Amino acid sequence: MTSSEMQAFMDSSLPQVQRRIRFSLKRHIFHITGTVFIWFSFIIVALAFLSIVGDVFWKALPGLRLSLLTEVSTGMGGGLKNAIEGTLVLSIGSLLLAAPIGIAAGIYLSEFGSGIAGQSLRFLSDVLVGVPSIVLGYVGYITMVIYLGWQFSVAAGIITLTVMLLPYIARTTELALANIPQPVREAGYGIGAGEGTVILRILLPGALPAVMTGLFYALALSMGETAPLIYTAGWSNYMWNGQFTHQPIGYLTYVIWTFINEPFQEAHILAFAAAFLITLLVLGLILMGRWLMIRQLRKRGSYQ
Repeated sequence: MTSSEMQAFMDSSLPQVQRRIRFSLKRHIFHITGTVFIWFSFIIVALAFLSIVGDVFWKALPGLRLSLLTEVSTGMGGGLKNAIEGTLVLSIGSLLLAAPIGIAAGIYLSEFGSGIAGQSLRFLSDVLVGVPSIVLGYVGYITMVIYLGWQFSVAAGIITLTVMLLPYIARTTELALANIPQPVREAGYGIGAGEGTVILRILLPGALPAVMTGLFYALALSMGETAPLIYTAGWSNYMWNGQFTHQPIGYLTYVIWTFINEPFQEAHILAFAAAFLITLLVLGLILMGRWLMIRQLRKRGSYQ
């Protein structure tokens, strides 16, 4: 190749090289800008979270004493023993009712929900997610507290929370089962297992960590609710006597919602103490769910 041909080749390839350099420079600038924006957003969220938790902890600090866990509420003071017990009773009770129904619905949607019935169930589930919780509480008040005559009671509160949790558990279970590869199902059918055996002994154990994550999130959601319980569970300054109807019960979110509006400093401290306890409980459940999800991803990676 002569020098003139070499010069012509370089002149023709120079625009391509320049375009590549400009493209690489734009991509580098976009990468830096995106990284800065992501870190800035993370810092804003982290500061907001730490600010809220720190403020609640600081204002609840005068009330964080042993009597908070050993004494019941007395008017606008006392402890939170009855509210803590009521929160656990309502949340665990609603989870025990919602878990089998929601998991069964999720199994149906994942394995048999490709038809009109499955699409209708998904639509109704999405509608139920969008219904405000206070509306569910009002419906529970009309049907159970008034019509059935249960009055403010544990059963009314548990059933209302159960209806609220069902779509979350069903959708989580459906997604967990949908993530299991199709060859796993085919292998189960190939060894002669029926549909029930494949679902209960192959698919469900494999999806159990993700399903448990959904249950932990649902439990955290039920602990933070106030509106549906005001209409159904009422409030009580006493410990639960084991009666499911005609007996109200205390819970932590009622303390937060009611006591903070009182003009007494002791009531404010108790409200912030209840908020701090709820925050710890919800944070612990979310971290447990995250741990299960990370464990499942690592386990899946080791299999691959």
